[in-house]
Amino acid sequence: ERYESGVIPYAKMGYWDADYVIKDTDVLAMSRTTPQKGVDPVECAAAIAGESSTATWTVVWTDLLTACDLYRAKAYRVDPVPGAQDQYFAY
Repeated sequence: ERYESGVIPYAKMGYWDADYVIKDTDVLAMSRTTPQKGVDPVECAAAIAGESSTATWTVVWTDLLTACDLYRAKAYRVDPVPGAQDQYFAY
């Protein structure tokens, strides 16, 4: 399947998985993020995962020929930052 031009939601591209089970071999990262108004925190977390792994080069440079599921980062959790408005920890 090829993607059409335009903005594709990162969560729908596979960068969000709320049911993801962490493996012993995973590299874990946490980001603190402030989504723009109107952007869902889950979509923001998925965008961070995408842009820190395969979202650009896989689609643009290899035309989906790389097994990106192998390299794709997954965001799996979003927590509000205590005492901070509209800020989140994304895992």
